[in-house]
Formats: sequence, structure tokens, C-alpha cells
Amino acid sequence: MPTKGDIMKEAKVVKTLLPLLKFYPWAIPAIIILGVLSSLFEGLGISLFIPLLQNFVQPDSQTSGGNFLVGFLNKTFINVSPNNRLIIIALCILGSIILKNCLVYSNAVLFAWLNSRIGHSLRSGIFKQLVSVSYSFLEGNDSGKLINILASETWRTSQALSTLVTLIITICTITVYVFLLVLISWQLTLTVSVLMVLISLFIQLVTRQVKTLGEQALEANSGLSNRMWEGLAGMKAIRAFGRESYEQERFDTASKKVRNTFLKLDILSGAVHPISEVLSAVLLLCILVIALLQDRSSLPTLLTFIFILYRLQPQVKQLDSSRVGLTALTSSVQDVMYFLDTSDKPYITSGHLPIKNLEQGIYFESVNFRYNPLEELALKDISICIPRGKTTAIVGPSGAGKSTLIGLICRFYDVTSGEIYVDNCPLRELNLTDWRNQIAIVSQDVYMFSTTVLENIAYGRLDATEDEIIEAAKLANAHEFIMQLPEGYDTKVGDRGIRLSGGQRQRIALARAIVRNPQILILDEATNALDSISEHLIQEALNTLSQNRTVIVIAHRLSTIEQAEQIIVINEGRVAEQGNLQQLLEHDGLFAQLYHLQYRNTHT
Repeated sequence: MPTKGDIMKEAKVVKTLLPLLKFYPWAIPAIIILGVLSSLFEGLGISLFIPLLQNFVQPDSQTSGGNFLVGFLNKTFINVSPNNRLIIIALCILGSIILKNCLVYSNAVLFAWLNSRIGHSLRSGIFKQLVSVSYSFLEGNDSGKLINILASETWRTSQALSTLVTLIITICTITVYVFLLVLISWQLTLTVSVLMVLISLFIQLVTRQVKTLGEQALEANSGLSNRMWEGLAGMKAIRAFGRESYEQERFDTASKKVRNTFLKLDILSGAVHPISEVLSAVLLLCILVIALLQDRSSLPTLLTFIFILYRLQPQVKQLDSSRVGLTALTSSVQDVMYFLDTSDKPYITSGHLPIKNLEQGIYFESVNFRYNPLEELALKDISICIPRGKTTAIVGPSGAGKSTLIGLICRFYDVTSGEIYVDNCPLRELNLTDWRNQIAIVSQDVYMFSTTVLENIAYGRLDATEDEIIEAAKLANAHEFIMQLPEGYDTKVGDRGIRLSGGQRQRIALARAIVRNPQILILDEATNALDSISEHLIQEALNTLSQNRTVIVIAHRLSTIEQAEQIIVINEGRVAEQGNLQQLLEHDGLFAQLYHLQYRNTHT
């Protein structure tokens, strides 16, 4: 017998799952109707065993013994001759079985159709959240947990929905069977009901820990996903520092936690079936022995009653198993539905104003920004102008806020206070897709998709022709090395471009920016990690690409900074200095210190 707390938990899960059916409001009623009809036909087929058995035991007697159901069934076949009655009843039983199984199959097909679409909607909805939610939310959550929600918990939520539907159908079937049992003998039904409630109560006591184990299973799965993600992403660092054994131990620990938690969960869940079957068999045998000792003439009715009861037992077990399963899946459902909830997460919402060209420049007016309400400001009172068609360099110590500035320009985040203007329009009022279409970024941390070189370059502009892609590669000084690859432009670069060198990845990223033909080019320390030859080739390509564009450079290399019309120096989130190279050197402030320090290191 479920406790009030159990019922409330299950009701909460059901309430959480119901929004998944909002696009298919007809589905659950249809599944319930098919389930009830299949149960009715099965019950009818079983009930027909009463006149069938009576035809063997008392072929000339069609008495009802005061029982409504027995009397109704006997009257149904009273005009059929005793010689044909057996065949007719057998055919009716067979017909009921065929109809019942047709309905069961139709129900299974309907639910498979429904579940496949809801599963897709969940995965698609989770991925839409990942690409829509603000970067600050993603940065505040473990990648392993997000991957686990997308890859595993969506499946477990689909499983919870399947369990819920099974629960509904099982309840309908139990209702039909109980109704038939009451019609045959309400006294026996009452006795059996009390005993079955006691069996169910015992099973619930045995499986009480399932909810807690379900939460532990979710936590263990997230931990294992995190280990897998970090193991694959950090493979070079693992091998470089000789940490293979250390990482293996950490992975094994996470894997063992998953193993032990799911083993306990399976042991408890698996106890439902054997306990229920043994206790139910004892119950059936007791009823049969006691009833026959009292009245052997009621054997056909009693056998039918026991047969219905026997068919009821798996349904009761299924009910208990479904309830236990639904409770175990509570944490998964809550995690998925929480992540799909849009009401409590930060989003970068698109404005409505279109933009095709940058006419004047980008203006920061008293901009403040913090990543988290509990953290200090990352940018403080920033007021700068980035003019159109000019190169602006942003320099400063590590952690000063340079990349944060770029993140605000790209609207990966929104300002905490102040305003960013594009020409005379607030940035947040511009159509986000239009604005980002004006921008191309070439950064030190180049991301390559696990596909061909051609498709990686085309990612800058999906409708680019092959000729345009090749021309962009030539401008990026990438065509020559691409043609030397095993399959040229059709060579797959591997996960994150692992088959390419740093300089090669950088040149492909540059070709991706060139094919995009942006108005605003952002170079985020694009050449810092390269050797002299690679830097020269990329710098040559950058000089070509930068002509007649608005260029924003985050760099430490002097070769890039010296060509900038404007240099903005950021320190501890504030603008420390700004001007051209000569002005800043004459000012002899922070920039001059950084400049002379690098100049000295370059010539030592």
C-alpha cells in the first residue's frame, strides 16, 4: 500500500510529465480506450470458460446458482444445441483473444509512435536550450552534467513516460478484472483484495529505498559523464603529464559508483516479481483448496474466478513495478524538465531592428558587467569608441577583461549596466542574427568540427560555393597544405581538428572568416601560440583580410599592435589608457611598460 508521501511524489512526476503531451492531447485518452477495450475482450474471453467448463461438467444443466454473470453467459448460449455449444463457445473465446491482441498491438504501435516523437522533442528541446541560453548559464554548469541530460536523461524521461502509460493501462485492466471478479463472487473478491493489499504493502516496504537510489544513480551518471568528457577533451594534457594511471583510477572510481548504485537499484526493483509471484501463488492455492472443500459443484465458476485472478496477478505486479520504476525515474524527469524550463534562465533575446552595414562605429557608454550576481564586476565604467573601417587593438595583462569585452560585442552576454551602441542604435535592439552575420572571429583556441576541411571552411557561410571556399583558402595561405592532405579538401580533420597542426587549424579558421566576408573582424590572440613561419603566413593573410574592415585585435605580438590606428589598454576591468602607439609610448604608462618588457624579451 503506497503511503501519502509516495502518492504525492508519483502525482508530482505525473504532473511534470503531462506537459510533454500538450501537442498530442488525444493520445492518452486513445491509449486508455484501447487499453480498456483490450481488457474487456480478455475478460470476456476468460468469462466464457464458465459455460465451456459447465458444458463438460453439467452438459444438460444451465443454472446460474444466483450469480448474475453465470446466468447471463448461460442464457447467451441456451438456444445453441449441446452438440454445437462447445465449438461455438470455443470460437467466441478465440475471437475474443484475437480482438484483444489486435487492440494490444494497436496500442503498442500508437505508443511507439507517440514515444518516438516525444523523445525527439525532448532531445531537440534540450539542444535548443543549449544553443539559446546565455553563456553565463552554461559556464555555471558542468559539461558532463549537460551531456548526461542530453544523452541519458532524455531517454530516461521517455522511459518514465512509457512507465506512466503502462501504469494507466494496467489500472484500466485491473479495474475490468476486479469488476468481473465482483460479478462472479463479491465475497471472494473482498477477501482476495485485502490479501493483495497486504502483499503490495510488503513489496513497498522492501523497495522503500528506490527513490533515494534513483537520485544517487543520476548523480553517479553525471559524474561518469564528466569523467568521460574530461578524459577525451584533456587527452593530450593527461599524456603530457603522465597521468594515465591517475585518470584511469578516477574513471574506475566513477564507473564503480555507477555500477554499485545501479546494482542496488536493480536488486530492489527485481525483488518485486519473485516476491509477488510467490505470495500470489500461495493466495491462489489457499482459495482453491478452501473453496473446493466447501462446495465442489461450483468448480467451473471457481476455476474461472481463479483464472481471472491468475491473469490479474501479473497486472498487480506490473502496477507495483511501474510505480517503483516511476519513482526511480523521478530525478531524471525533474532534471530534464528543469532544464527545459525557460522561466528561470538567462537568455540573450534578439532585437527587432535589422542591420546590414556598420556606418559609424561601436560605442561603449559607462558599461559595467559581471558574470554572476555574486561576483565582482569584470568590466567597470567602460566608455570607448571602436570606429568603422579602423583597426583597434585591445591590450592588457591576463585577466584584465579583454575577452569579456569581445563577448559583449558579440552579445554572448548582455551588459549589467550602461549601454553598447552600434551607430546610434542600442546593440540589444538589433536583430541578433543580422548583427552576428557582420562578425567573424579568429581566435587562438580554434574549434574544428569533426568533418571535412571543406565543410569546416564553409561553416563561415553555408551557401558558399566550392570555388569561393578554395579562393578563401588561398587568401589564408591554406590551399597549399590542404592539397597535400590525403583527400585534399575532403579530408576529415578528426575530433577538434586533431589531425592538423596548430598553424594549419589557424589558417583554416582564417579561411572560414574570409569566406564569411564580414564587416567586423575580431582577432582574439590569433597568432600568439604559433611559430614564426606560421605567424608570418597568417599575418600576411590577415593584412589582406583587414583592408576596408573594422578590425578588433586582442594581441600581445608587436607586429599586430603597431598597425592599429587605436590601442585601448584594459587593466582590472577598467580603461587605463587609449591612443595610438606613439601617444601611449610617450605617456609612459602601463602600455609602455608592457611594450618595453616584450621588446626586451624579444631581443634577449
